[in-house]
Amino acid sequence: MAESKKIHVEVLRQMLTLATSAFGLVAALAWNNVIQEFVNDYIKKWFPQGSGIFSLLIYAIIVTILAVLITLQLSRIVQKLESKQ
Repeated sequence: MAESKKIHVEVLRQMLTLATSAFGLVAALAWNNVIQEFVNDYIKKWFPQGSGIFSLLIYAIIVTILAVLITLQLSRIVQKLESKQ
Protein backbone atom coordinates (compact mmCIF):
# COMPACT_ATOMS: atom_id res chain seq x y z
CA MET A 1 0.00 0.00 0.00
CA ALA A 2 2.77 2.44 0.92
CA GLU A 3 4.64 1.56 -2.27
CA SER A 4 1.65 2.35 -4.50
CA LYS A 5 1.14 5.67 -2.71
CA LYS A 6 4.79 6.50 -3.25
CA ILE A 7 4.47 5.74 -6.98
CA HIS A 8 1.26 7.80 -7.15
CA VAL A 9 2.99 10.79 -5.55
CA GLU A 10 5.97 10.45 -7.92
CA VAL A 11 3.68 10.32 -10.96
CA LEU A 12 1.91 13.46 -9.77
CA ARG A 13 5.24 15.17 -9.14
CA GLN A 14 6.35 14.35 -12.70
CA MET A 15 3.04 15.58 -14.12
CA LEU A 16 3.50 18.84 -12.23
CA THR A 17 7.02 19.20 -13.62
CA LEU A 18 5.80 18.57 -17.16
CA ALA A 19 2.88 20.99 -16.82
CA THR A 20 5.14 23.68 -15.36
CA SER A 21 7.63 23.19 -18.18
CA ALA A 22 4.88 23.40 -20.79
CA PHE A 23 3.49 26.63 -19.35
CA GLY A 24 7.04 27.98 -19.12
CA LEU A 25 7.53 27.26 -22.81
CA VAL A 26 4.26 29.01 -23.70
CA ALA A 27 5.27 32.04 -21.62
CA ALA A 28 8.72 32.08 -23.24
CA LEU A 29 7.18 32.02 -26.71
CA ALA A 30 4.85 34.88 -25.78
CA TRP A 31 7.76 36.95 -24.47
CA ASN A 32 9.71 36.06 -27.60
CA ASN A 33 6.98 37.69 -29.69
CA VAL A 34 6.88 40.77 -27.46
CA ILE A 35 10.63 41.28 -27.64
CA GLN A 36 10.70 40.74 -31.41
CA GLU A 37 7.94 43.32 -31.89
CA PHE A 38 9.77 45.76 -29.62
CA VAL A 39 12.98 45.39 -31.62
CA ASN A 40 11.11 45.68 -34.93
CA ASP A 41 9.07 48.72 -33.88
CA TYR A 42 11.56 50.72 -31.83
CA ILE A 43 15.10 49.55 -32.55
CA LYS A 44 15.18 48.50 -36.19
CA LYS A 45 14.21 51.97 -37.46
CA TRP A 46 17.51 53.36 -36.16
CA PHE A 47 19.56 51.10 -38.42
CA PRO A 48 19.90 51.28 -42.19
CA GLN A 49 17.91 48.94 -44.41
CA GLY A 50 19.35 45.43 -44.60
CA SER A 51 20.94 45.49 -41.16
CA GLY A 52 18.99 42.51 -39.86
CA ILE A 53 22.03 41.12 -38.06
CA PHE A 54 22.12 44.15 -35.77
CA SER A 55 18.47 43.73 -34.91
CA LEU A 56 19.03 40.05 -34.17
CA LEU A 57 22.03 40.91 -32.02
CA ILE A 58 20.03 43.43 -30.01
CA TYR A 59 17.22 40.90 -29.67
CA ALA A 60 19.66 38.23 -28.42
CA ILE A 61 21.17 40.67 -25.91
CA ILE A 62 17.74 41.63 -24.55
CA VAL A 63 16.71 37.98 -24.20
CA THR A 64 20.00 37.09 -22.49
CA ILE A 65 19.73 39.96 -20.02
CA LEU A 66 16.15 39.02 -19.17
CA ALA A 67 17.08 35.35 -18.74
CA VAL A 68 19.98 36.19 -16.42
CA LEU A 69 17.97 38.65 -14.31
CA ILE A 70 15.01 36.32 -13.94
CA THR A 71 17.25 33.35 -13.10
CA LEU A 72 19.09 35.37 -10.45
CA GLN A 73 15.86 36.56 -8.87
CA LEU A 74 14.37 33.07 -8.80
CA SER A 75 17.59 31.67 -7.32
CA ARG A 76 17.48 34.28 -4.54
CA ILE A 77 13.85 33.43 -3.79
CA VAL A 78 14.68 29.72 -3.57
CA GLN A 79 17.65 30.41 -1.29
CA LYS A 80 15.48 32.50 1.05
CA LEU A 81 12.82 29.80 1.16
CA GLU A 82 15.39 27.08 1.81
CA SER A 83 17.03 29.07 4.62
CA LYS A 84 13.64 29.44 6.36
CA GLN A 85 13.19 25.67 6.58
